[in-house]
Amino acid sequence: MVEAVESLLKCPTMAEVMGELKRITDIGFPIAAMSLVGYLKNMILVVCMGRLGSLELAGGALAIGFTNISGYSVLSGLATGMESLCGQAFGSRNMLLASLTLRRTILMLLFASVPIGLIWINLEPIMLSFNQDPDITKVASLYCRLATPDLIANSLLQPLRIYLRSKGTNWPLMWSAFVSTVFHVPITIVLTFYLRLGVTGIAISTFITNFNTLFLLLCYMFYTRSTTSMDPDELIHMPLSPPPPSNTALIGKEWGVLLRLSIPSCIAVCLEWWWYEFMTILSGSLSEPRVALATSAIVIQTTSLMYTLPTALSASASTRVGNELGAGRPTKAKLAATVAIGLALVTSFFGLMGTILGRQAWGRVFTNDNQVLELTMTVLPIIGLCELANCPQTTSCGILRGSARPGIGATINFYSFYMVGAPLAVVLGFVWGLGFEGLCYGLLAAQIACVVSILTVIFKTDWEQESLRASDLVGKSEPLAHADRTLVIKCEDLGFEK
Repeated sequence: MVEAVESLLKCPTMAEVMGELKRITDIGFPIAAMSLVGYLKNMILVVCMGRLGSLELAGGALAIGFTNISGYSVLSGLATGMESLCGQAFGSRNMLLASLTLRRTILMLLFASVPIGLIWINLEPIMLSFNQDPDITKVASLYCRLATPDLIANSLLQPLRIYLRSKGTNWPLMWSAFVSTVFHVPITIVLTFYLRLGVTGIAISTFITNFNTLFLLLCYMFYTRSTTSMDPDELIHMPLSPPPPSNTALIGKEWGVLLRLSIPSCIAVCLEWWWYEFMTILSGSLSEPRVALATSAIVIQTTSLMYTLPTALSASASTRVGNELGAGRPTKAKLAATVAIGLALVTSFFGLMGTILGRQAWGRVFTNDNQVLELTMTVLPIIGLCELANCPQTTSCGILRGSARPGIGATINFYSFYMVGAPLAVVLGFVWGLGFEGLCYGLLAAQIACVVSILTVIFKTDWEQESLRASDLVGKSEPLAHADRTLVIKCEDLGFEK
């Protein structure tokens, strides 16, 4: 114990820092590229909707916002709960636990997709009950009904991506997303314009692209299985018989662990995603709603683009911290967290410079309206300051997930965005009359409160204690630590050694 504490207090060498930086960027680069590809795919959808007409654009925008709030944010948040278990399980070489976590997460997401799908199918009567425009609602409900199969694709894709990322397999994730997006462009154009399916074609092309990505990932996994000797990492492909009834309590306990990690992760993701929809709703209540809503759309596109780097850093930090804690190396876990935060601060500075120096050119990409352009140029530097806080905050959330503490991130997100940011946005925007600019200052206040709180938690972390917690959670130096003994014997009979 004394030696471990001394190692934690020892300053890392420059070689160690550079080595960790390389490992983080090796994980983060393909993830950032994949996020950028996903952003371009969404932009293609918006452009095609705009070509169809203003009604289709309005209905499509409503549908995309609704599906993000009610569906994709929930599935993405629930899936991130497995990051803690998979990251630490691969670090401790507990391959069976990683495989079981993947399967359980897929089942959990498929189960959660049922009520979400029912809501999407019945969107029209729900929206009409809130006195929404009937024509816009009709277009939005059509898109949501046809996009329902995408819930199945995402229920499989999200866990598979996290599993492979935790395992250190990142480039196939990027290439599968890239290839499917290349095909997404002609598929969308053919369905939407040549076959004259309109919004129907856009919705169909969306889930076709995600199923193509899923197909490519599965092909990669089965290809690597057939061309390499099977190792414990590939237990995902092995049909495992159900554990005996005597282990029902153990199974329930492990499901409980997964849910305790997934639900706070889901809350943390949803709270942040929903804030931007909250800001859009408030924008529609300002004195000049047309200008405010148009600027809000540009701001959301801007933040979505800038979010690709924080997302990649967050995933990298979660993987690295989880792997090192699972392997019983708290010093390296601390180094990974420190390097990730340092890299986040550097990248956020470039985001700030981009929003300040390129705000006019970026605004003209979306609009030629002078009023919208003027407001956009005013608020983009504020959004850049938000990014200065958002990048290290998002990265720190990944560190918390890697150390199996997503509940702390959810709590911080709640009070930062809804106890600090939301009231201040209302006061500045409506009471003080700052309009949309005041809403952006509310977002900035939320981001500052969030990053200060979460960095305080990170730098006060007892990494030795977190390593012990990881050992309790996934086992240490025991490949099948949480497995039932019957399953271990079956694996050994097939040629796998402990």
